[in-house]
Amino acid sequence: MTKHILVVDDDSLIRRAVAVNLEQAGYTALLAESGEDALRHIAVRVPDLILLDIGLPGMDGLQALRAIHQQVPGIPVVFLTARRRELDEIVGLELGADDYITKPFDMDVLLAHVKAVLRRVEPVATLTEEEIVVAGDLRMVPGSYQVQIGDRSIELPPKEFELLLTLARNPGRVFSVDELMDQVWGSTWIGETQTIYVHIRWLRQKIEEDPTHPQRLVTIRGAGYKLMALQG
Repeated sequence: MTKHILVVDDDSLIRRAVAVNLEQAGYTALLAESGEDALRHIAVRVPDLILLDIGLPGMDGLQALRAIHQQVPGIPVVFLTARRRELDEIVGLELGADDYITKPFDMDVLLAHVKAVLRRVEPVATLTEEEIVVAGDLRMVPGSYQVQIGDRSIELPPKEFELLLTLARNPGRVFSVDELMDQVWGSTWIGETQTIYVHIRWLRQKIEEDPTHPQRLVTIRGAGYKLMALQG
């Protein structure tokens, strides 16, 4: 079945160029010029993936992403950004974007990102809410993105959830940064390893009693990270 890709960008030349390349690659392209326009499209038909410009006028890309995920939680989103400051990119990923591409971009690179993200999200759809991952007093339900430590429920954005899930499925095992990047962001993801360090810090703020002295999510110097199966 043909995948539908919604391209959200206020630059009509970029919209058309991206649409032509998507169509040539076998996708169906839907076009929106603003965040508000994107929400109207989604209300009519939910696309398989959204290419979303950060620098939109009015409702910018970060605001649009929040609104999109309120309307359709979990829909894959790839940011298109002309902003080269890493903070903007990292903030976007924390909000639940699956990837980002910096403008100007090569169309072959964009198509590779699209293909990789679609491939990464497909297995997630096959998970059932009945699957439960347990590591000590940590319980995770992949199908519904539920996280619980003891009697405390924790809300995590998608990438933090996937990172913690990878570690929780193998408590005590040390994962290198490269392994985590490959398993959570995919082997074709083009980004900085700093992304891992930022997400580890965010996770510790949510699952550790004292994030400055982590007991659950432990750094093994020179090797990587492991999750300890603690009991509260």
